[in-house]
Amino acid sequence: MKRISNQEILHLMKNASLKELGEMANKTKQKLHPDKITTFIVDRNINYTNICWVDCKFCAFKRRLNEEGQYILSFEEIDKKIDELIAIGGTQILFQGGVHPKLKIDYYEDLVSHIHQKYPTITVHGFSAIEINYIAKVSKLSISEVLSRLKSVGLSSIPGAGAEILSDRVRDIIAPKKLDSDEWIEVHKLAHKLDIKSTATMMFGSVDEDEDVVEHWDRVRNLQDETGGFRAFILWSFQPRNTPLQEEMPHLKKASSNRYLRLLACSRLYLDNIKNIQSSWVTQGSHIGQLALLFGANDLGSTMMEENVVAAAGASHSMNEEEMIHLIKDIGEYPAKRNTAYEILKRY
Repeated sequence: MKRISNQEILHLMKNASLKELGEMANKTKQKLHPDKITTFIVDRNINYTNICWVDCKFCAFKRRLNEEGQYILSFEEIDKKIDELIAIGGTQILFQGGVHPKLKIDYYEDLVSHIHQKYPTITVHGFSAIEINYIAKVSKLSISEVLSRLKSVGLSSIPGAGAEILSDRVRDIIAPKKLDSDEWIEVHKLAHKLDIKSTATMMFGSVDEDEDVVEHWDRVRNLQDETGGFRAFILWSFQPRNTPLQEEMPHLKKASSNRYLRLLACSRLYLDNIKNIQSSWVTQGSHIGQLALLFGANDLGSTMMEENVVAAAGASHSMNEEEMIHLIKDIGEYPAKRNTAYEILKRY
């Protein structure tokens, strides 16, 4: 099958009708997933600290060192959260924090090792590219050394967080202190070389244009061609409430559901080498989250027992296992619970 080019996807983004895009994306999805199984995972998002020096303008979650409301969770508090997750049949923790200015590799090794030894059935899917990059800097290690050391104590895979849009034009406006696009790609490339799989995410709807979105997809697709290390792609929309960016640009509004579905369908068409695309019901709500399954997504993501970052920006949607099963069956597909590696644990 001929691969879609940057010019072709741009043309579709700008000109195709929503219905056309949905039909094309759905057809592509059915080729990749002919068994009509739609998956989800039972996990918990544990933000071990909200202390962060990076000051991204789209973030309402972060606190500075010594600012009111700042925290670092104790191991006991983390254990309690994991106990609660295991009680509902959970298998993964999505583990990330702010970029704490003072925590070094030994803290992270102790933390991952503690969880891995105490809870061997729980997969640690943790630490965004910028956290890993900064741990390396503050610990005077290479990125590969940090990844190797964390893998050796139980880190399983890394999330795509911090990608935002892999366009430096946009990053320079919304997160000037954050890694640039090349550095984000480099962390994931090094992880993949060590056989640490990851996911790729994209946050759209701040100051990005169609061309920035395509630049992001292009970089992700190229790295996947090289390493094959991305398990899934997740698209989500900027949530403006309570963020510094909205104070600076009061005209910024949350992207429409139409825009979300258009971009989701285009990402399914363009990312021909990434098998799984997640629906972002956390930012879109359950109805658009369900509709996303007809626009190329084959995974409903996480039941998300806990979510703090998006909630801080005013989006609070929740869903449990039964609701997910119902939404999937409602569109004529077969629900299945998976683990981090997209292996099926249970069918319904």
